[in-house]
Amino acid sequence: MRSEREMMDMLIDFAAGEDRIRLVTLEGSRTNEHIPRDAFQDFDISYFVTEMDFFKENDRWLDDFGQRMMMQKPEDMELFPPELGNWFSYIILFEDGRKLDLTLIPIGEAEDYFENSDGLVGILLDKDDLVKEEIHPNDRQYWIKKPTAREFDDCCNEFWMVSTYVVKGLARNEILFAIDHLNEIARPNLLRMMAWEIGSRQGYTFSLGKNYKFIGRYLPNKDWGDLLATYSGNSYQNMWKSLFACYELFRKYAQAVAGTLGYSYPDYDEAITGYTSNIYESIKTSQNQSP
Repeated sequence: MRSEREMMDMLIDFAAGEDRIRLVTLEGSRTNEHIPRDAFQDFDISYFVTEMDFFKENDRWLDDFGQRMMMQKPEDMELFPPELGNWFSYIILFEDGRKLDLTLIPIGEAEDYFENSDGLVGILLDKDDLVKEEIHPNDRQYWIKKPTAREFDDCCNEFWMVSTYVVKGLARNEILFAIDHLNEIARPNLLRMMAWEIGSRQGYTFSLGKNYKFIGRYLPNKDWGDLLATYSGNSYQNMWKSLFACYELFRKYAQAVAGTLGYSYPDYDEAITGYTSNIYESIKTSQNQSP
């Protein structure tokens, strides 16, 4: 596997020798001082170019970067419509295990790029001194944000309402429906609430990482274990356990946030928990499942 320095030198040297590339930036986790380095980090690179069509007409120029195991061109797909406007990207996994996420951007859109940046940007090469101010990458945009009273209430409402869809799916023996609603909507709101509680204790000056990947650092061991256990959904029995565990965790963390921030915790928690328990008990009685 090529070293980080070898990869960076290769990408910068290529741009330096290609007159159509005027500006090169680095984005993502490699600009974030709070993210530990490892071999699985992508190299998120943008080339700002004068002639997009020159690069898009064939892929031979990419051969300079090494042997490709697989490549995806998101802006050249039919099933998944492009979302980057005039930009064009390549996601490349090389045979040595390195991964490159390379984006071509028209040089005329450089100003918009920086205005809409998430803050995690570093300048690698600027041939024309287009960037007038020194840029310091930061992850401030991803810091935990203190919720308003309305945001807190909305999170509670969404969690408890969507939980009834999980119940419905389990009661109908439609486990994939139940799993999707737990994984895609209910648990993300649990994680959001847990993040708010952490922020209320630790301050709103840091990020928990993409997909809350660092949240375990700030949770008691028992709560961390209980949270991980909610990801077991390979049977009806485990799904019911996961759902009830989510209820307990959400209640604990939401009540803590409400107490700290002076917000009102909704009373429909008790009603929805009772509703869920009644359906669960009726299923056990009828023996339609093995809960």
